[in-house]
Amino acid sequence: MNKKLIESLAAQSLVYQDTGLADGRELVFSTQKFAELIVRECIEVGLEQKKWVEDQTVFNESDEVWNRARIQQSQHIVDKIKEHFGVE
Repeated sequence: MNKKLIESLAAQSLVYQDTGLADGRELVFSTQKFAELIVRECIEVGLEQKKWVEDQTVFNESDEVWNRARIQQSQHIVDKIKEHFGVE
């Protein structure tokens, strides 16, 4: 696993929570936020793949048809991840 990425996501998952006491709030780790950030990273990978295919130079019609299908498939995967995890 990418240790730096995981550590960065974990740091971003620290949120303030109301303690109900006079001192107010405390910093806690949010598993919800951590999971959301991981899902968003997965979505970003799918979008990067789609962009990479879109940027490819094609030399004939059959390559263009193949590239369009790969672009659609990349977007479909991104959409399915969003739907499965309920992320916009």
